[in-house]
Amino acid sequence: MQKLITIAALLCVSLLFSQSKNFNISGQIYSETEAIPLEAATVYLERIKDSSLVAYTITEKDGTFNIEDSTTDEDLNLLVSYVGYQSYKQKIAINKADIILPKINLKISNSLDEVLIKSSAPVTIKKDTLEFNVKSFKTKKDATVEDLLKQLPGVEIDEEGKIKVNGKEVNKILVNGKPFFGNDPSITVKNLTKEIIEKIQVVDTKTKSEAFTGEESDNDNKTINLTIKEENNKGVFGRVAAGIGTDKRHEFAGMFNRFDNDQRISVLVGGNNINSPGFSFGEIEKMFGNGGSRTFSSNGSFSINGRQFGGGEGITTSKLGGVNYADAIGEKTEVAADYFYSNSDSENESSSQRETILSDSRYFSNSSTRSNNETESHTVNSDFEIKIDTTFLINIRPSFSNSKSTTDYRSQDQTLGQDQNLTNQSLLNSFVENKANNFSNEISATKKFGNKGGFLRFVVNNSFSKNISEDFINSNTEVFGTSPETINRDQFTDGDDKGNELSTEFTYRLPIKAKEFFVNFSYQYQRNKDQNRKSTYDLNTTTDSYDDFNEDLSTDFQYTDIKNSPGVSLSYRKEKWSARFGVDYIFRTLKNQDGLRPQFDVERDFKATELSSRFNYRFSKKAQVYASYRLTNQTPSLRQLQAFEDVSNPLNTVIGNPNLEPTNQHRLYAGFNAYNWQERTGFYLWSNFTKIDNQVISKTEIDPETLKRITTYDNVSGNYNGSFGANYSKSIKIDSISSIKLKIGNWSSFSKNINYNNNVLYSSNVLSTTPNFGVDYTMKDVFEFKPRYRVTFTKNKYDLESFEDRNFTSHYVDFRTAFFLPKNFEWRNDITYNYNPNIADGFQKSEWFWNASVAYSVLKDKGLLTLKVYDLLNQNTNARRTATQDFIEDKQSTVLKQYFMLNFSWKFNSLGSKGETGNGGMYYMD
Repeated sequence: MQKLITIAALLCVSLLFSQSKNFNISGQIYSETEAIPLEAATVYLERIKDSSLVAYTITEKDGTFNIEDSTTDEDLNLLVSYVGYQSYKQKIAINKADIILPKINLKISNSLDEVLIKSSAPVTIKKDTLEFNVKSFKTKKDATVEDLLKQLPGVEIDEEGKIKVNGKEVNKILVNGKPFFGNDPSITVKNLTKEIIEKIQVVDTKTKSEAFTGEESDNDNKTINLTIKEENNKGVFGRVAAGIGTDKRHEFAGMFNRFDNDQRISVLVGGNNINSPGFSFGEIEKMFGNGGSRTFSSNGSFSINGRQFGGGEGITTSKLGGVNYADAIGEKTEVAADYFYSNSDSENESSSQRETILSDSRYFSNSSTRSNNETESHTVNSDFEIKIDTTFLINIRPSFSNSKSTTDYRSQDQTLGQDQNLTNQSLLNSFVENKANNFSNEISATKKFGNKGGFLRFVVNNSFSKNISEDFINSNTEVFGTSPETINRDQFTDGDDKGNELSTEFTYRLPIKAKEFFVNFSYQYQRNKDQNRKSTYDLNTTTDSYDDFNEDLSTDFQYTDIKNSPGVSLSYRKEKWSARFGVDYIFRTLKNQDGLRPQFDVERDFKATELSSRFNYRFSKKAQVYASYRLTNQTPSLRQLQAFEDVSNPLNTVIGNPNLEPTNQHRLYAGFNAYNWQERTGFYLWSNFTKIDNQVISKTEIDPETLKRITTYDNVSGNYNGSFGANYSKSIKIDSISSIKLKIGNWSSFSKNINYNNNVLYSSNVLSTTPNFGVDYTMKDVFEFKPRYRVTFTKNKYDLESFEDRNFTSHYVDFRTAFFLPKNFEWRNDITYNYNPNIADGFQKSEWFWNASVAYSVLKDKGLLTLKVYDLLNQNTNARRTATQDFIEDKQSTVLKQYFMLNFSWKFNSLGSKGETGNGGMYYMD
């Protein structure tokens, strides 16, 4: 029966193909009043019977447009929208293949007041805003915001969930202009559904003060704002989901939202033991969580809003809950706040083999570890925005966090010489309890002057932290050779760290030419004071208690870091380009008082000049180039300056260097992005280069017999690193339901690293390049096929004859398929293949990894029943190779294994009338 239904559906699709007519409509859009062509006007075609979108494009610089598509309709409506102009509508007869329209003149809106003009344009390009009409883009049923974003032109989402718009990464997502559970985009895009969203706006990421003053941000990121139609912005909606699987795997998640115009309350709960944050609701494509991270990279760790789950490897059982509140208090104050609770239990076992390369020899290390970490944390964030009037803004952002954790850690290590003889070995058992409290607050006040762009801004940041730890250590270290040595430690360490930071910043912008040319004066003061006290006690066998104070392994430091930084900058902004150049002069004092060893007290004064510049040029509303240069100065850390001997590791003594100089870093960045709406092509270029003078590096001397190490620090100059990449994409519409998207790109990196190897100075040059290719073939409501391939080539060259040049190659292939027939049914597969021939013997060099899921919609599409299989072929591993200038390491650790899980999710929604969002389109302001 199922086969007959599928065959019938395919026959219907074939029949539609035979009846569709190809067409090509071209024309030109002008301003009637100014008699000039209008660039970036939206031209689109709708079906007459239901106003559904057929095709759309954006006009070129000369106002021309071309729409090529196919339809079964005899007539279509052609509509034109442009900000500040009246919308245009014309009925077009599809009676021939090539249709050339006469020039279309748009009339300027003559409203005396600020009037909203309704439109259903799929895309609108304003001066600095890209806007999408959600109802114009079709997605699968039960689609999330993430599913919707994947359908938008110029938007890319990679395998890790990072979102890019026209080549720039999105680092913030807002809902109706307000944060939604902090600034982590993943919570918003994975949990809000498309059906409640009216439009999506993309803008440059700015602080609230920058948005208030109209400044151009130095941030290279983008912000996405999701807007909900006013009449649908009242009601409740959400989801609940639960799943149970083999191997005692489970997951549950729930989300409740109550929107009442400006007031918004949201609640999240979740938990699982499949290395997932717990908020995916079993949605078909993203339900596997970060545990799906496969070979040759670590997995099992994830974070939400900075809250870390797991230790980077292993299997994590997590629970998390949160509440978000946003509201407007009167006409001048907006408030947003969130609370998060998280609990995680991570366990991991790992083994590694490392070959360390010295200038005249090499040695080998074998290590095995077992760890268990339990962490519980509470976090509260809030944001108060107070607009005293149209010229005065106050923003207050207090935050508090509390956490406690326990870590049980065991390790066994062996070190062998070049001839494989055992030179030392160690056993370590450690149990650590840690409690931490942190409070921070930011207050900013911005006052605008006149209408030329001048303003005064004052910002105060302060934070307090306290960290208390108890560490029980039992270790045995044996050193062999002509002078054998055994070091046994049975100790308790009581740690007490306190931090107090205060910074203030004053900025005044003086307009030289109204809204174009400005001089900016700034002054920053920063004072950080930290207290680090670590008291270590050996076990007293007489009293059977830890009361024998060990001064060598104890510390009592008080750090002070004071920074004063006056600065001035020039900024110029025109319609097509903008530029900024700034200079700061740094006065900095570092001071450390050692309560146990006053002879090692340190006080250093540093002075430095820092530079910053930026240039942007917009060729059109669809293409721009940008570049920046920055010179920064970084002082050595106080620990690097302290000359006392740190012998906490019996095999590695660390000694600071009080004569270190500050590091200067020159960074150059450039990029180009363009999206051709006519051709549906995107092209993005980016590159960066960093040169480092006086970089602080470790300098280690190794005893040739015992392989014990003495490490200190030194300055070296001549290090540099850089990267560059290019991506090209093109969307091709085959017919009314079929399309192909081609993606091709490459990212490369290079570096020169000057370092010490057993007191011998040397340099290494590393070049890595990763070409990649992908195809998305989509037959709407029938089938999806998305293959990907990338290969990475890495070359390491050294200027020491004793170091062998090394080359590495790794391959990655990914196939994603989806079937949507019969109705209410979805079958998805995610198949990957990894191959790394350089992995050492005994570790898995290649694997196939296959995730599959079958889902069926029930309860009028409000319920979703899903059966998923993680690692269908049972080949998942966590083997990886790490290569640096002086060692090569192969490591393998605990990994999530195959499981089957049955999941059910249910959604509810009472927004708008009868719980459905309306069909309103875009709105333009005169």
